[in-house]
Formats: sequence, C-alpha cells, structure tokens
Amino acid sequence: MTALGPEHVKVHFRLDIEDDWPPAGVESLWAIDRGNGKVELVNTPFFIRGVAIGDVVETSLDDEGVRWAGRVVQPSDNCTIRLIVFRDSGSAAARQSVLNAFHKLGAGGEGIEQFRMVALDIPPEANLAKIKRLLQHGVDQEWWDMEEGCITDAWRATGAG
Repeated sequence: MTALGPEHVKVHFRLDIEDDWPPAGVESLWAIDRGNGKVELVNTPFFIRGVAIGDVVETSLDDEGVRWAGRVVQPSDNCTIRLIVFRDSGSAAARQSVLNAFHKLGAGGEGIEQFRMVALDIPPEANLAKIKRLLQHGVDQEWWDMEEGCITDAWRATGAG
C-alpha cells in the first residue's frame, strides 16, 4: 500500500465467527473517501469475505464516528485469496517467498505473522491460470492451505491448465 494521505479513512467490517475463526469480530481496512458515504478499499483483507482491493463500498458512521462498511456498490474485478503458510512454520522468509512467487505472476499482497497468513490481491490482468496452478500445487505439496475470500467470474472461468 502507498503512503496514507488525508483522503484515507478506516472502514470497519463486522465478521461472522464460526468455530473460533476468524480470531476477531471486526476487521478494519484503509480506504479512500469517495464522498457520499462511499469509499474505495486500498488494502487486502485478511478475514473479510466478499471484498477486494479497489471495491467501492457504502459506509455509515455510528454515534461515535466509527465508519462501518455496508454493501459493495462497485466491485473492482480483483480477487482476494488467503493462504495459511505451513512451510518453515510460516516464517517471515516463507511468507515473503510466497509473496515473491505470486508477484511474478502479477499478484500483490501482504503477510501477517501472528496467523502465518498471506493475503493475495489478484487483479484481472494477472495470469489467473498460472496463479491457480501455483495455488493448487502449494496445497498439494502442503506448503499452504488456501481460501477464496473474494473471487470473480473471470476467476471461476479460468482453468488451471
């Protein structure tokens, strides 16, 4: 993510917890205020389902001035894929090597040490077929487990072959 400016706001998303996951009831993302209660998300979610970088989301302020997310009003066509890294116990080096491998295929993302996770931001122009192959290969090799946090029709239509 680039440096934060005065147009950036924090947006809070309520999470549905099932079997003690995710580990929090709320996740906050940075966004750019687009006016009229709408924001554009600028960082990759680790736990929120159904949103990706670039999505425009309706928001509302509560009585304490906290900005809460509503529905997505303009999807970005980006995908969010999350990995729990098993290689090298999810070390910083292992998470960075995962990010580097997917970066070569056009994906961005970030890692979080506490949960050995990597959240990938996959734009529509990335090599979706190669990304899917690498994701499946890593699952098959038990390098990571994965979850499709937010996928698009283009992602669904792309084969891994």
